[in-house]
Amino acid sequence: MKSKFHSGEIAVQTRAGVRDIAQRVSMVISPILPPNIEYFLEIQRMVVIGSLDSNNRVQASVLAGNPGFIQALDKTTIRIDAVPVHGDSLIDNLKKKNEIGILAIELATRHRLKVKGKARIRNGVIYVTLKRAYIQCPKYIQAREASTPTESPGKQDIQHSENLSNDLQKFIAASDTFFIASYHKESGVDVSHRGGDPGFVKVLNQNKIVFPDYVGNSMFNTLGNISVNPGASLLFIDFENGGTVQLTGEAKIIWDDDRVAEFAGAGRLVEFEICGVVHTRGAVPLKWQFLDYSPFNPA
Repeated sequence: MKSKFHSGEIAVQTRAGVRDIAQRVSMVISPILPPNIEYFLEIQRMVVIGSLDSNNRVQASVLAGNPGFIQALDKTTIRIDAVPVHGDSLIDNLKKKNEIGILAIELATRHRLKVKGKARIRNGVIYVTLKRAYIQCPKYIQAREASTPTESPGKQDIQHSENLSNDLQKFIAASDTFFIASYHKESGVDVSHRGGDPGFVKVLNQNKIVFPDYVGNSMFNTLGNISVNPGASLLFIDFENGGTVQLTGEAKIIWDDDRVAEFAGAGRLVEFEICGVVHTRGAVPLKWQFLDYSPFNPA
């Protein structure tokens, strides 16, 4: 039987000593949507999407809308009807490169669905034909309840830079959640969630951050991708104000025991070298109320 993993994923699984576990867990990966997932998708207000630009550089974006903006048309087709924030190249990327990764995540219930597929744009609407999909566990998701503000989210303000300002360094250092998009030519674009207690992301300098890799499903989709293709994109959301910070750069896995020991609960680390920063105020017409931290977060 053909493996559901590419060489990079297999290499990381093997080094981490979880190859057998990964093989068993891979049974959840399917070329069709999981049963009874239609309602879950229809009530979502946010989805994180990974895309590729013309040079195969990956980008993490967020789309938001009223419930119903994302729908399962059938077991292999998803429709997403939402407009990206001004200046986001998501639609242009998908018109040039149809690889797409999707993470539908409901923070309040800690439910999430990962999808990989091919996208086509019709009248500004994204239609996705699935390659694979599976439900993920609730680990490390901080519970937040989303609400749509009655007033306008405010004027969008977009700032581009090549490094993190002092304010953004403080914002990232205090974050408890972010999303990472990565790419491999065989499996396509992947979007994953990362979470932990505030401070789990360490800012080393204005162009470099590091974060732990905790025990997960053992498939190592993200780390497998970056072990072969270090290009990646990180998305941080300002849940209180609706802003976003998109980082592009290169990631590498840190296996050094002494460095890993500095992070409670880490199996290894990921160091991310930043080459581009996009800070957008008013990016998402949503605000979230914090409920509680994940009980799985290492102390």
